[in-house]
Amino acid sequence: MSEFWLISAPGDKVNLQALERMNTVTSKANLSSNNKFLIPDLKVGTLDALVGLSDELGKLDSFAESVIKKIAQYIGEVMEDSKDKVQENLLANGVDLISYLTRFEWDMAKYPIKQPLKNISEALAKQITQIETDLKSRTAAYNNIKGNLQSLERKTVGNLLTRTLADIVNKEDFVLNSEYLITLLIVVPKSNYAQWQKTYESLSDMVVPRSTKMIAEDAEGGLFTVTLFRKVMDDFKAKARENRFMVREFYFDEKELKCEKEEIMKLASDKKQQYGPLLRWLKVNFSEAFVAWIHVKALRVFVESVLRYGLPVNFQAMLLQPSKKSVKRLRDVLNAVFKHLDEVAAASIMDMSMDIPGLQLSNQEYYPYVYFKIDLSLLDYS
Repeated sequence: MSEFWLISAPGDKVNLQALERMNTVTSKANLSSNNKFLIPDLKVGTLDALVGLSDELGKLDSFAESVIKKIAQYIGEVMEDSKDKVQENLLANGVDLISYLTRFEWDMAKYPIKQPLKNISEALAKQITQIETDLKSRTAAYNNIKGNLQSLERKTVGNLLTRTLADIVNKEDFVLNSEYLITLLIVVPKSNYAQWQKTYESLSDMVVPRSTKMIAEDAEGGLFTVTLFRKVMDDFKAKARENRFMVREFYFDEKELKCEKEEIMKLASDKKQQYGPLLRWLKVNFSEAFVAWIHVKALRVFVESVLRYGLPVNFQAMLLQPSKKSVKRLRDVLNAVFKHLDEVAAASIMDMSMDIPGLQLSNQEYYPYVYFKIDLSLLDYS
């Protein structure tokens, strides 16, 4: 299961014993796998500042999660031909996401702990915002090439009435540069091949005898050439349509066809050249954004624990990975073990019908202990 619960309880003797009880019960009943989540001693500052920071970190948490999800989704789009390999490219500091989470260590070099919490929060916000900005510009450039290429490639599919003919026709198929003669292209249904061969010369005057040739065929019909005098062209087209022979409006322009072929080749080459560097950037910045996100989670646990449990700072954070189908039982165990931390909240969880002033359980998850969810199912591409 790709869901984790990041919780904390006070670090005094009574609550450490409660944590031990929780570990024992959840382990015996196979409710979850638990790991200590180590958060360093950060600078607390004033309680007023912590209250404001708590709100800011909530917004930053959601923003960081959205950026990570965008990068992961775009890796999936870029790796369109090997989507089964996407998951193995979603790494954090070179390891899979669950390993990074369960062995989390604060990055002292990137986020020095001697600076105020607000500075750390702002550094994280700036980093994630920059990643999102770069993501937009890089994906826009790649999408532009990919979109133009797909648009041209779409023209190479479809039936003979609509698809491009650049890869079908040759110069030799046409009478070119003639003042009097012109070669037309006619799409003939398969069932009408015999009729076409019998009647095309008599659809109008001045059709060149034995001038028809099938140059392409699809599931529905064939593409035939026919050469005639320019002055009967309109009359021939009208008669052809009456007989269910569809005239394909096309005039051979060697330069234009060459440009179209070259454009497809150039766009395909540009896409291939951008693929490698873009995928590398996405992988590196997914890792950077994910690491930043988990540091935001750690900051939230620290701030909420100080606000909830008071000073001096003394709490123990734990990372729980609930077992499948054991989520409700695990929640009941946690509420029972930690109900002494907030009797009112614990009682209300048991009886959700209770109306407790100042406590709006319907709008947000609230438990007697500090709790934040880390949902990796958003990034599940396996």
